[in-house]
Amino acid sequence: MDDARRASYTHGHHESVLRSHQRRTAQDSAGYLLPWLRPGLAVLDVGCGPGTITADLAALVAPGLVTGIDQSTKVLDDARAEAQRRNLSNISFAVGDIDRLDLPDDTFDVVHAHQVLQHVTDPVQALREMRRVCKPGGIVAARDADYSGFTWYPTLSSLDAWHDIYQRTARANGGEPDAGRRLLSWALAAGFDDVTPSGSLWCYATDASRQWWGGMWADRILHSSIAHDAVRLGLATPTQLEEISAAWRRWAAAPDGWFGIPHGELICRA
Repeated sequence: MDDARRASYTHGHHESVLRSHQRRTAQDSAGYLLPWLRPGLAVLDVGCGPGTITADLAALVAPGLVTGIDQSTKVLDDARAEAQRRNLSNISFAVGDIDRLDLPDDTFDVVHAHQVLQHVTDPVQALREMRRVCKPGGIVAARDADYSGFTWYPTLSSLDAWHDIYQRTARANGGEPDAGRRLLSWALAAGFDDVTPSGSLWCYATDASRQWWGGMWADRILHSSIAHDAVRLGLATPTQLEEISAAWRRWAAAPDGWFGIPHGELICRA
């Protein structure tokens, strides 16, 4: 892909973003894949971020080797620290680009990407690359959220504005925030003919999960890349973002607050 067409990662790697990513586990983010895993498999985790899911996968397939790749050298330092903290010796990390994987053909038994294809300008080509480095008969697995399917209560106009600003900013950056519903279409276009689609939901409705999710987004909408890009692109003003941040805190404090995030999932046979 021409560098001029490469998508920009809308979330960035501010502490508020990593606060979210570091909470993820293979159980809550790759549960659809777990029945396919067994000891000894070689796994590639594309867009591994701070490595918490990657480390879980490494523990599940040990002594099989797991490789995590990401475009950010800084976040890979966090991933290496996570692997070291958990004393995992069957895991390694490297800078990599899903558009052009610097890896040989037919290398991995499983190639996995969580919340990655929504940030890629050409997700069909990305899936082709994932298939290229997967062994024949292996598995290409992907999971992505679907932003238009987000639901929440109570209704707050500033959260409606947040939802609109995020989607417009993500698309301006070259991504597709409604990736979840498009995964099957993309996989078929990439040439897969043995595909098992599924879906799952993240739900934040307990006092603790509301405080965590709402507090994270209250910070994220002010300080992460989405905030800077929205203002730079003329899609929001700093005052609007302050109002959205306050709305997230009001939502988090609501005893009946509920937030649901649907995801599309794929298991593709290479």
